[in-house]
Amino acid sequence: MSLVNSFDDAATARAVIDDTGTLVAWNEGARRLLGHPPADVVGRPAVGLLAGTANGPHPGSGAARWSGTLTLRHRDGHTVSVWVLAHRRPPADGGPGTWLAVAPLDGDRPEQPDDPLVVAALAQSPCATMVFDEELRLRGVNDAMARLFALPAARVRGLRATDLGHSPQYAELEEHMRQVLATGRGRELQTYLKAGGESRAHAWLARLAPLTDPRGRVRGVCATVHDFTEHYLARERLQLVNEASVRIGSTLDVTRTAQELADVCVPALADFVSVDLLDPQEHGGEPAAPLRAPVTLRRAAHRSVTPGNPEAVTGPGQPDVYPAASPQADSLIAGRTVVATVPSGDLAEWLVRDRLRHERVKEHGVHSTMSVPLQARGTTLGVAVFTRFRRPDPFTHDDVLLAEEVTARAALCIDNARRYSRERETTLTLQRSLLPRSLPRTPAVEAASRYLPATRSGVGGDWFDVIPLSGMRVAMVVGDVVGHGIQASATMGRLRTAVRTLADIDLAPDELLTHLDDLVVRLSAESGGDTGEIGAGCLYAVYDPVARRCIMARAGHPPPVVIPPGEPPRLVELPEGPPLGVGGLPFESAEFDLREGTVLSFYTDGLIEGRGQGARTGQEQLREALSVSSRSLDEACDRVLRSLLPPGGAADDVALLLARTRGLPASQVATWDIPADPALVAPIRKQVVEQLSAWRLDEAVFIAELVVSELVTNAVRYGAPPIRLRLIHDASTLICEVSDANPTAPHLRRAKTWDEGGRGLLLVAQLTRRWGSRHIGEGKTIWAELELSGADE
Repeated sequence: MSLVNSFDDAATARAVIDDTGTLVAWNEGARRLLGHPPADVVGRPAVGLLAGTANGPHPGSGAARWSGTLTLRHRDGHTVSVWVLAHRRPPADGGPGTWLAVAPLDGDRPEQPDDPLVVAALAQSPCATMVFDEELRLRGVNDAMARLFALPAARVRGLRATDLGHSPQYAELEEHMRQVLATGRGRELQTYLKAGGESRAHAWLARLAPLTDPRGRVRGVCATVHDFTEHYLARERLQLVNEASVRIGSTLDVTRTAQELADVCVPALADFVSVDLLDPQEHGGEPAAPLRAPVTLRRAAHRSVTPGNPEAVTGPGQPDVYPAASPQADSLIAGRTVVATVPSGDLAEWLVRDRLRHERVKEHGVHSTMSVPLQARGTTLGVAVFTRFRRPDPFTHDDVLLAEEVTARAALCIDNARRYSRERETTLTLQRSLLPRSLPRTPAVEAASRYLPATRSGVGGDWFDVIPLSGMRVAMVVGDVVGHGIQASATMGRLRTAVRTLADIDLAPDELLTHLDDLVVRLSAESGGDTGEIGAGCLYAVYDPVARRCIMARAGHPPPVVIPPGEPPRLVELPEGPPLGVGGLPFESAEFDLREGTVLSFYTDGLIEGRGQGARTGQEQLREALSVSSRSLDEACDRVLRSLLPPGGAADDVALLLARTRGLPASQVATWDIPADPALVAPIRKQVVEQLSAWRLDEAVFIAELVVSELVTNAVRYGAPPIRLRLIHDASTLICEVSDANPTAPHLRRAKTWDEGGRGLLLVAQLTRRWGSRHIGEGKTIWAELELSGADE
């Protein structure tokens, strides 16, 4: 037989009575006391057992516990005077509440002062002590324990631990005592509860020790309890501070940091915590000071012990106005913590004005609030409000110190997050202002692009560009400046400007990267660092729609992906050049044919490393994403980003540029080889007029004839053979190009009054949309663009 089953349940009379006064349970001890078997009394009113009235309060009077002497009627008719202890047990699963009434049958037995168990225990115990026998019935308590329970020491003899209170801690105590009886080894138990004689809960340390007879047999258990509330609360405060240092400020997000403050403090410090912040001033300024009531705050976060936060009056992100009578406004204006309680009337004036808040306070039983201003670096950011309604005790001075310490850390983290957000927004604005707002429409390519800033490490220096060149050609560039922040964005802007300037003089890709490398080296020197202090990667490509050829070079940048029509995507085999800023190393170009409709994919390494995988794996995923047919390049860009980047965004900046090549039909190009004879300029002009008429560009004949005459005459007079004239046109532009073997380019100048020459190129500049020169393999090309009537502005 187990030790538990050996306990004599008949030693104590127990009865359970529901809220209607009906008996619902009746044990063997109750039968022994009054003679009634359970079948005669269960289900009947308990009042039928009374032979008189109770002395003092009685069950049902509203108290959670009652004790007193009752006169009961025995089954055979005589009366029995019994001391009874009754506990109110809360309803379970929505059912009715019940009362457990217990009466020790041997409680009136006179105490034996020479009982060795009682004498040994009480003599050795320096604090509140209880002694239980082998059946875990109470054999005796000292005066300290009797005062703690607020029960007569003589009356509780014979009761079990679970008879003294309905809290789960009493059942836990009894279970631990069973273990002591079974093993003969002492145990310790820590708990937090309110004993019957206390006005508020305390932290208790119960030490359970076995009591043995001279033969060493365990005959009982001695339980001594110690109030260690101060140590317990100090440990709880230290744990809360430690938890706050770990959990608050895990990100540089203002809302997330405010929510972490609320989460840490519920339920450790309060039952409901709200964090309201002042809106930041425009243009990145700090909140205005000094503050005056009423104060408008915006709810950043809140947390409650009750699911759904029903106590909240304001939702996250919503503003609320706090008048002068509110503790929030008083706390912000005074710059100190304000503790207010409902019973004292501290909140009465404010709640009278705010009906909704008054209803919430009354509904949930709010009794205390503590408003702590959030201050960091001399700036007031908002206020954190701690509210109690489930915990009965008000806020203490130690609670104030604890709340101020936790909120001070949270305020610093919120200020850091705000400063980071402001700097990030400034950097992002600068970055976007330096990137092209829209891609130009060119006859060479159809293009689409995407730029995504880094989500965690700050805005970087990624960029892309599409630059129209002479002869219907187009340059495409993508680059990545090492680092993040405003410095990286500013460097990116300088490099993009430099690329556009170098592209305007029609440098070959390898030459352009060489000049760009020199620029980055100079920027490193100007910044006071060594060579390589500022670094960047870049890929530059030029596509000619007439020849359908592309030439490109790269500097420390991943190669592009090419998708020919009807073929799978593949990486372009391109010589790998050193990153920009290394200095002194050469770059190589690669040239290849591209069929019309070929898609070129340019990207930065943030795309292929977005999920933390290696570059090779990312490039394979990129090819897979590009292998799926799309209705448009914009749709392809979106699919690539969804496929390669995590849902929360990439850790590094991402730039993506997709370009689908177009080809200019041969019917829109005309070429003449011109002998170096001035007498043949007139016949060339005639052929040009005839060609323009065949193209139905009669409106451009007059200007084109003048431009061709001037450019051809200059080539014959100052250039070197072979000389070639080429006309190219699309719907909006007519281009005249004259090439010769002399590499010396002409310069625009103003002729003096009596000069016979020097007015030709000035005339060309005034009659055309733009003009220029570019170096070719042998010599140069002078070109001019004419805008056709009906072209887009």
